[in-house]
Amino acid sequence: MGVGDVSIFRFLYSWRVEMSAGLRQFLLTIAVTGSSRVILWRDRLLRRIPWDGRTETAGPGVSRHAIHSGNQVIDGVLVRPHGQTPQASLLICHGIGDTVKHWHVVQQMLAGCGVASLVFDYSGYGRSTGWFSARQAELDAVSAFHCLERLTAPLPVSVLGLSLGTGIAAAIVAKVPAHRLVLCAGFTSLREAAVSVGVPQFIAIATPEIWNAEESLRACSVPLLIVHGEKDPLFSVQMAAELQSFSPSPARLVIVPGASHNDPFYYPQLSYWGEIIARFLVQYEEESSVTSIPPARDL
Repeated sequence: MGVGDVSIFRFLYSWRVEMSAGLRQFLLTIAVTGSSRVILWRDRLLRRIPWDGRTETAGPGVSRHAIHSGNQVIDGVLVRPHGQTPQASLLICHGIGDTVKHWHVVQQMLAGCGVASLVFDYSGYGRSTGWFSARQAELDAVSAFHCLERLTAPLPVSVLGLSLGTGIAAAIVAKVPAHRLVLCAGFTSLREAAVSVGVPQFIAIATPEIWNAEESLRACSVPLLIVHGEKDPLFSVQMAAELQSFSPSPARLVIVPGASHNDPFYYPQLSYWGEIIARFLVQYEEESSVTSIPPARDL
């Protein structure tokens, strides 16, 4: 085999790898977009969210923002404490099936605890332009982070991810000057998450090799809080324990007895968002332990 043949072989191999990665990303876009649309319509029919877009911007201290993210413009809702100075600032990266509409009550609870919060919709979600992709979602999160920095300066900004958002939050924490990191109902990698929710192994292998929490958290130098529902049917408590083991920085794992995967925003409780999340953001004490709290609601 000559030098020219080797060059051609390398080119073809590289082209095949790039095509394979591109196809996986395309399939991810289809899977996420399709799943989110189905869940959104289900939640509207079940009246979990309103049909119009007014509720999420109702009330004092609430403002809506158009955030530029590359070539896209993403939608974000900021809720500040009313009548008091914020003690903490939090960026929220939501899950696969929710939008800013799902988070209004949670944001009000956080505001009542002195935390200003910004929830944004990824490209292709809600009012945000474009289409969802892993790279774009991370860019969206970074853009939203810097927007929140400007809006709540001089407060440092922490990052919270729930479900799908934990992969995005962990991926960007080393790219922004994050103050603290919170992972709720998280997973260890996108491929392992796919298997955990029931995708057969031979199909899950087509999942992009992204959002590997072990790689992301090894580079994490900020205090980490992991909150997981005891009865999460999608991601096991053991997966949450693995997340804690990945972190070289101080990490705390809180197991919420009786709580399921989407309970934090479907059935928000002050015991969850106030006593766990807001307290960590405002009054953090360095520790690395596993804690259980009373059930957020009766199941």
